[in-house]
Amino acid sequence: MTTLFAFSLQDPDLIRGLYIVAFILFIVGLRELNHPRTARRGNGIAAVGMALAVAATLMLEQIGDWELIALGLVIGIAVGVPAARAVKMTAMPQMVALFNGVGGGAVALIAWAEFRDFGGNLPTDVAIPLVFSAVVGSVSFWGSNIAFGKLQEILPGRPISMPGQQIVNLLLALGTLAAAVAIVAGSESEALFIALLVAAALLGNLMVLPIGGADMPVVISLLNAFTGLSAAASGMALDNNALIVAGMLVGASARSSPTSWPRP
Repeated sequence: MTTLFAFSLQDPDLIRGLYIVAFILFIVGLRELNHPRTARRGNGIAAVGMALAVAATLMLEQIGDWELIALGLVIGIAVGVPAARAVKMTAMPQMVALFNGVGGGAVALIAWAEFRDFGGNLPTDVAIPLVFSAVVGSVSFWGSNIAFGKLQEILPGRPISMPGQQIVNLLLALGTLAAAVAIVAGSESEALFIALLVAAALLGNLMVLPIGGADMPVVISLLNAFTGLSAAASGMALDNNALIVAGMLVGASARSSPTSWPRP
């Protein structure tokens, strides 16, 4: 009886059905966010969709390490709920920047973990989206942290740049591209993958530092789209439909979000 029940929970059709319902709720929730009077309801609808997507993912047969999953959920809830409840509406842009950065960092770490799991020499159809998600996720994480620091006045709000920064940015971009090509071509060097993440991190920092604090909401919107695209790419590498759809929704919708945000 227990085996039959466990098998029914892992039924692929049931999991696909839950994903489809979750995707519909995501879209409806985003639609409701268009107006302040319906935004609270839309947020709740999207949250229900995310809960269904998480539940469906946990039902997959290959999911294990339940202790670590439970620990991650407890830590996330313990940190996220009080922080979101305590933040003032005028500080919402930096809260969005911080949470968005965490998403990009998570995607980059997933890419690193998958590279270690494969032991390098990735199949091309996995390597390309995995490297893309690592680079874009790392850029988004570090760039979002700079945006948060400027809006929170931890960093100066004025543009910060150094002589020859465009050349440095170009060299970092070329180095990141070279490392990405080498990994896709079959490199098994974990040091090279770490170098890829570090170069992308430096690029993320140097891209956002020269931008003034008044323009940070627009920067955050762009980085939010980056995080969505990196999550979608990660979903392609992991063959996870929830990540693909949710990531593309974030990537497509983030570009229009900053128009109603309060500016410093």
